[in-house]
Amino acid sequence: MTEVLRLSFEVACEADHAFATWTERIAAWWPADHTVSGSPATVVLEGREGGRIYERAQHGEEHDWGVVTVWRPPHLVAYRWHLGGDAGAATDVEVRFVRLDVAVTRVDIEQSGWERLGPAASELRRRNVSGWGSLVPHFRAAVEQGA
Repeated sequence: MTEVLRLSFEVACEADHAFATWTERIAAWWPADHTVSGSPATVVLEGREGGRIYERAQHGEEHDWGVVTVWRPPHLVAYRWHLGGDAGAATDVEVRFVRLDVAVTRVDIEQSGWERLGPAASELRRRNVSGWGSLVPHFRAAVEQGA
């Protein structure tokens, strides 16, 4: 069994702003090189349980990335995640927004379900460690600009 991936970092804003930036304003911070098309017109996370996460490419085609499984603003969003892959081999991502101070929030990310990926699980987990690490600066910049 492949170990759960856990990542935590702090941002200089209130939890509700961090949550809204992660979910409602995902297109403002998600980098194009982490998409299927490489140059999406937009990225959407539908704010509700059962909501889709997808990109809409420049010519209108849509690429599904996942589905929201838990929606508890402003503290928790979780989803089945399969960006660029088969929905049957999705991992589970849980993102928590924990208020530490008036304008400091800790973001805790937990990604699990690697066993669904079969023999490639360890390598894909290793690549996701790097991927999350490269996303954090984009999110931090977007969340702190609008705080």
